Amino acid sequence: MNTTNVQKTSGAFIAASWIALGVGMAGFIIGLWRSEMLLSEKGYYFTVLMYGLFAAVSVQKSVRDRLEGVPVTGIYYGIAWFSTILAIVLLVVGLWNATLLPSEKGFYAFAFLLGIFGAIAVQKNTRDNAIFETGSSFSKPSDH
Repeated sequence: MNTTNVQKTSGAFIAASWIALGVGMAGFIIGLWRSEMLLSEKGYYFTVLMYGLFAAVSVQKSVRDRLEGVPVTGIYYGIAWFSTILAIVLLVVGLWNATLLPSEKGFYAFAFLLGIFGAIAVQKNTRDNAIFETGSSFSKPSDH
């Protein structure tokens, strides 16, 4: 990878990314906390949120690794994409069948998407700044 054109991510974009992640997650979790759902329903939606955040970061990392020539197995790449799509489908199915007001369903959907966007952006910023600081996209093990 050519690291000579890599620029340090701006503080404003880093802050916006962390705010998007925090607001998305906090909004979703506070909404669950304050809801009158059964504990099992709250657990379902919380698990879908955490699974979705992890899966989206995995997709971002594996796509970027492939673009930079870092080896990523096809099975991991496929699982990352499948997991991201599955998390979204699980949220949609859960909300579709939930006995919530349409405004509540929309709230959870948008909080979820904001959290996913924030997680991807935070991962990207973290990686870009690591490349900027080290001059390399990944470290090879030393020989000593």
